[in-house]
Amino acid sequence: MKAFTGGTLIDGTGAGPLQDATVLVGDDGRIQAVGRSEGVQVPAGTEVVDVPGMTLLPGLIDCHDHLGIHEYDLWGRWGFGEPGSTRHLRTAQVLEQTLLTGYTTVRDAGWLDAGFRLAIEEGLIAGPRLQVAVGPISATGGLADKSSPSGHHPPVPADPSLPDGIADGVDEVRAMVREMVRVGADVIKFATTGGAASRRGHGPKDIEYGLDEVQALVREAHAMGRRAMCHALGGPGLRNAIAAGANSIEHGAYLDEDPDLVKMMADKGIFFVPTLSVYVFHGTRGTPHGRERARVLHEHHVESIQKALAAGVKVVAGTDAGGWGHPNNAMEIKCLVDAGMTPMQALVAATGWAAECLGLEGETGTVQAGKWADMVVVDGDPLKDVAILQDAGRVKLVMKEGTVYVDRL
Repeated sequence: MKAFTGGTLIDGTGAGPLQDATVLVGDDGRIQAVGRSEGVQVPAGTEVVDVPGMTLLPGLIDCHDHLGIHEYDLWGRWGFGEPGSTRHLRTAQVLEQTLLTGYTTVRDAGWLDAGFRLAIEEGLIAGPRLQVAVGPISATGGLADKSSPSGHHPPVPADPSLPDGIADGVDEVRAMVREMVRVGADVIKFATTGGAASRRGHGPKDIEYGLDEVQALVREAHAMGRRAMCHALGGPGLRNAIAAGANSIEHGAYLDEDPDLVKMMADKGIFFVPTLSVYVFHGTRGTPHGRERARVLHEHHVESIQKALAAGVKVVAGTDAGGWGHPNNAMEIKCLVDAGMTPMQALVAATGWAAECLGLEGETGTVQAGKWADMVVVDGDPLKDVAILQDAGRVKLVMKEGTVYVDRL
């Protein structure tokens, strides 16, 4: 049993910081007690770790990552050109690095097979707790279609555990949901619009699926006990995803153009995962056209976040890393603050609200008795400067389910 004492606790619920806090962690990897130090009884024989001047946080959560992609930009390069064995070893390295920066839970949004989740659960490799989408589902010519401009469709990647995800029509999208579940998907990822990296004039407001297809897909995902996360940036495809009851909207840049959409999201309890980092990053690199597209999307994102928050939509942190490199996931928290969220809101977006988005609110996301002991200790106060979470030297302790992976105390 361990007791962390003397630090300031930000528990992930949105409540104000608790000074001189004690968090008691049991040998079962669960939090036993939380409170002001004077009110928490520490049993004899407990290992006491004093952390004065430091901040205790829940383990951080990234709701949109691409851990299996390592060479990618918004303008056409994908990281599937190297041998599969090399890519898998690189992915294992990225998983460990991501955990060591304080991210104890990650939802992977595509092109990562379920074997990595199993390997972490079995202790074969170190990494965050994973939810995997396996691969995105899209229409022919859409997000999942990596065919060349000539129309040639090579199996990219050539891996039976990663179905290509291309499905057209109600029957095919239902069947593809079942296929993704069969190969181990924890969540169903699908696209209703093009995106920032789309080719052949298929842009962020261009529709991929009709409402009947989206409704069938979401119903099938829910029937299979899976949440449905939707890549949608704008136009009728975005409206269709919201109307059909997708559990989260990924990217959603043009939510600001239709005031009804954020109200619909709030009414349905749909989460918003804006993934600001990828657009901020690519606004400074690539082709002039690419930089301008990223800049425009980011401007709309800032407006969309403000309107979503005002409507009562929960905005959560997701990096789209893989689209811009690993493992600087905490950049997204800083981007959310730069977009107008308070530091506390941004921290909750990467902890308590993020856990709700993943359906894990009963187990993680907040430092509360009974939950997994997923915790991070940082040197300093992230409410004064959230950028300290990007500084590996300031991350003094990382714990997942009671096991310590970083100890610089």
